[in-house]
Amino acid sequence: MAGGTLRHSVDFTDCAVAPGGWLWVRPGQIHRYVLDDLARARGTIVIWQPGFVLADPPFDQAPLLPPGPHARAAGLALRHLAHEYADLGSLPLDAHIQALRLLLSVLLLRLAHARPDPVSSAPADDTFRRYSAALERDFRTSRRVADYAAALGYSARTLTRATLAATGSTAKQYLDALVLLEAKRLLVHTDATAAEVSRTLGFREPSDFAKFFRTRDGRTPLEFRALARGQGRPTAGPRLSRAASPAPPCGG
Repeated sequence: MAGGTLRHSVDFTDCAVAPGGWLWVRPGQIHRYVLDDLARARGTIVIWQPGFVLADPPFDQAPLLPPGPHARAAGLALRHLAHEYADLGSLPLDAHIQALRLLLSVLLLRLAHARPDPVSSAPADDTFRRYSAALERDFRTSRRVADYAAALGYSARTLTRATLAATGSTAKQYLDALVLLEAKRLLVHTDATAAEVSRTLGFREPSDFAKFFRTRDGRTPLEFRALARGQGRPTAGPRLSRAASPAPPCGG
């Protein structure tokens, strides 16, 4: 990215991407730009469909500012990727797509190893990976770890051990955090009532949802909505978008 620092938030976490910085946004996350910064910033958004590369390298949520050699290598990889993307006619389509896939993999690997302490590239534990995928698909219909354990062929204790190892949270805490985050997204970024959010997330009664939310956040859903919409909102208003696929929003 160039042209000045770009401030925005990703799922209610504020961050600032400095010139030359990168930020990884995962599928389903909501990012909110400050329009005044967005008007000055210049950068590249790289978006791809899940499965386009063999495996997405692990990235944390903090903005990344690669040091000199890594910055030059990442910049070169990005320019090569952009050139290939624009050069649609010089190769057969299958070869063009394969070139894009390989060049994107190079860029992702460069960024994954650009931190002083690179994020481990070891594959996630298969038990946790399957549990996480099941939650993303079904968390609106079940909030019981036992249901996921039965569907996946594990014990609830096995899911908890795997989730603790991967995230530091129990399987139930991880599930509840996912439900709470989706509730916050709906409360802040839509005009759905608390009762409508409750139904969307599979609660039998709005009172059950209100109790769930207050126990974990300390506020009622409407108190959270009022506070989140009233604090830190730029006078020009934000620009919101929801990630459909992994993307470093700002690069180069």
